[in-house]
Amino acid sequence: MNSEDREQQPLSPAHHHLRRRNNYMKRVEAAVSKPKAYVVLLIAVFILGYLSHSHPLLSQTASDVHEHNSFPEECGQPVHHRDVRRTIEERVFNGSSPWAGFPPEHVKPLLWQEWNKGWGSNAAVFEHLIDQVRPKTIIEVGTFLGASATHMAALTKKLGLETQIVCIDDFRGWPGYYDEEKSLKMVNGDSLLMYQFMQNVVKANASESIIMLPFSAATALGGLCDWGVYGDLVEVDAAHDFHSAWVDINHAFKVLKRPRGVLFGHDYAWEGVRKAVHIFARLHGFQVRIDGEHWILY
Repeated sequence: MNSEDREQQPLSPAHHHLRRRNNYMKRVEAAVSKPKAYVVLLIAVFILGYLSHSHPLLSQTASDVHEHNSFPEECGQPVHHRDVRRTIEERVFNGSSPWAGFPPEHVKPLLWQEWNKGWGSNAAVFEHLIDQVRPKTIIEVGTFLGASATHMAALTKKLGLETQIVCIDDFRGWPGYYDEEKSLKMVNGDSLLMYQFMQNVVKANASESIIMLPFSAATALGGLCDWGVYGDLVEVDAAHDFHSAWVDINHAFKVLKRPRGVLFGHDYAWEGVRKAVHIFARLHGFQVRIDGEHWILY
């Protein structure tokens, strides 16, 4: 076979594959031989790797993302506002008042007569909203020692309102909590914050207006949702990081009496809280109004 015959002889599939691979390698070698192209290639590889490993949501379906941010809003049939306290006593305290026999003898000598510390607890926003809404039920998420709760109780009495205030807090402070001003002696791992809260409520003569749910925010709000307990005013004043604030706001919204109820909260200065508030407002069509350190959705 002469040279002309060889040139006209059709190439096998293996030869075609080898030729394409050689051409591809030549183009890659030509690209990486140029410094700018090499840098661009490295950046592209890094970005793709980062996105695929650090942001798994990019590979999830839209339904996955929706499910991740879904907070069911269907709650129980609303109970009458006069039955709110009785409902909680039956569901949580075996039908009795948590104030009966308070304080227990082993706790009495450990409590402070004067220690009702809080942050923004006497802010003007409370009087503004209570005067505007005239609530029959207030739900407070994050109570600590009850400074804002007792302040709201005094405001409602001043206006002649029969308002029940439901305080939600696990009364554990935070890991490593210690107050250099006063604090409390720990007893068998219990920081006694709930007892000090109760002492402050009794001292303010507000035990008939205030009742507590000593659980995490999600657990307590889930209970109120199931029982049909809704608030005309719902305040969120708990953890300051984005994820905690986001979950608290969404759960609190479930037990907001609509359409006239108002959802508001404290710590707007914290970036995590601020971000959660504005994302929630955009998703649900609210505007955000600022009153001092508090945010209000309307």
